[in-house]
Amino acid sequence: MSENNLSIGNRKDSRFFRSAAFLTLSLEALGVVFGDIGTSPLYTMRVCFGGEYGLAVTRDNILGIISLIFWSLMVTVTIKYLLFILRADNNGEGGVLALMALCGSKLSKKRGFLVIFLGLFGAALLYGDGVITPAISVLSAVEGFGIYAPKLHHFIVPIAVAVLLVLFMFQKKGTAGVGKVFGPIMVLWFITIGFFGLRAVIDDPEILAAVNPYYAVSFFLNNGPASFLVLGAVFLSVTGAEALYADIGHFGKNPIKFNWFFLVFPSLILNYFGQGANLLMDPKAASNPFYHLVPQPLLLPMVVLSTVAAIIASQAIISGAFSITRQASQLGYLPRVSIVHTSEKERGQIYVPSVNWILMIVTVALVLIFKNSDHLAAAYGIAVTATMLITTFLYFEITSRVWKWNPFLSVFLTAVFIIPDSAFFLANIVKVEKGGYLPLIIGVLLFNVMSTWNKGRKLLLSKLQESSLTWDQLAGSIQDTNIHRVSRTAVFLSGNPKGVPVALLHNFKHNLVIHETVITLSIVTTDEPRVRNKDERLEVKEVGPHIYSVIARYGFMETPDVPKLLDLLPSRGIVIEKDKTTYFLGRETLVPGRGKGLRFWEKPLFAFLSKNATSATAYFNLPANKVVELGALITI
Repeated sequence: MSENNLSIGNRKDSRFFRSAAFLTLSLEALGVVFGDIGTSPLYTMRVCFGGEYGLAVTRDNILGIISLIFWSLMVTVTIKYLLFILRADNNGEGGVLALMALCGSKLSKKRGFLVIFLGLFGAALLYGDGVITPAISVLSAVEGFGIYAPKLHHFIVPIAVAVLLVLFMFQKKGTAGVGKVFGPIMVLWFITIGFFGLRAVIDDPEILAAVNPYYAVSFFLNNGPASFLVLGAVFLSVTGAEALYADIGHFGKNPIKFNWFFLVFPSLILNYFGQGANLLMDPKAASNPFYHLVPQPLLLPMVVLSTVAAIIASQAIISGAFSITRQASQLGYLPRVSIVHTSEKERGQIYVPSVNWILMIVTVALVLIFKNSDHLAAAYGIAVTATMLITTFLYFEITSRVWKWNPFLSVFLTAVFIIPDSAFFLANIVKVEKGGYLPLIIGVLLFNVMSTWNKGRKLLLSKLQESSLTWDQLAGSIQDTNIHRVSRTAVFLSGNPKGVPVALLHNFKHNLVIHETVITLSIVTTDEPRVRNKDERLEVKEVGPHIYSVIARYGFMETPDVPKLLDLLPSRGIVIEKDKTTYFLGRETLVPGRGKGLRFWEKPLFAFLSKNATSATAYFNLPANKVVELGALITI
């Protein structure tokens, strides 16, 4: 074979493996990213024509609703998120906190405060979505059993609760093992709902006229102010759009775009149009338009498939809550939490036990209280619409302040996005009294927790700095004191990269000894998801004879591992024996006092959060039998 032919063959092989890897990644992304928006057809049309809205099942109303759903998916998901928002990644990571970190450092102090406020509130609202999505998805799917066998209607809530309990209990197993089957199941799901929708469209192709936005406008003109409120139900068709942006760090932009344009979007459109066509032929199908598309012999298998798809949708939201928790903790807005990595290969697959059990309790309580998906729909939407509005604002900050776009272009694009976002938000805000208060309460509570923790940590750090010494002062004290240096290595963890750790001062003051090798280690979280340049990971400075100040930088998507970090020190000229190393931690006992900085109700909250935070030993993966804690009493 000639050299040219060999070169061509290698290029073909390379393209083949790249294509195979891309398709594999796309399949995995399908099983995680699109579960929420992919299961929306289960309940969107039913809520529009039933429950509190009770639209008359007329030709004009059917065409109007289908037109609104089509253009909502087109403008909000396809144009806003897929074509624009996905470009605003923070070194490959997405989500409202990543967006906040990306633009926060580029703004003035006043504007930066507003960005941080909105970013934190948006993240807090996503927890509200995290408890409602599993409840409404699983309930909507299980309600199909009531259609298949009406006698099973009374068992819908117990079945839904059982499914949710199993779902949350198996979170500790991680998605590494079951993730491989999620993608194929979602492929089957989208092909199936698209097929059933296509059958109905073929039977009554008149529904295709709904592509014309005239019918959406006509719907508003014909129904008056009541039509605006129906937008709260139409919005259910786009819930899950935030997941497309939040999960780009796990799969990349191209697999998400590929899935949306070639499978997800066509399948959703076919199913919604099919439901509309079926309603044109049989208005009685409004009781459950999704399941009435399915022939009776296939109804039970479809209910089972819907339940599995709902579980997958719930899995994606729960995993998102875990990721948000890790980001917030690393950025200093939540206390340390125990994080379990469930896969050695996929860094994004984590399990946060405390968050999992809280989500489980609240989600099961919602099912028991609201009892059906129509009632839950009233609570659904406010958190997501508010987060979408916040995302639009932060995107404007990036285009205008960070990317330095033409001001007219930034304002025009923001207006295009904010008009439907605002309409959806206002249509949902009227549902506060009927259950929409729930995600708002969750959001407000968690926002206060995050802001209190951040303020409290800054106040605590300033108090520790007041009683701390500089390295020059410590060096002078060592020279003036008959100090004894003992063998072995001591690592002192410190939250203040500039001063001497309080634990080191206490050890020096009470024991009058300093170890032969002393390392003070400060973990600093950057505004980037990950520190990719290994040379930027460590900053080492010798501040005294065999006394080293080490600053370790981690991205907000990384979890520090101190023992592994010490393996990098020999390359910086610090040779230690890890089995002869002792780790010293400062443990502060907080006592609420009359000091300024925290409001009266924030002081006991901060003290409670500090007391219940995961120990530094567990969080930094320190060997428990080599850790010494030195306490301090601090009044806040």
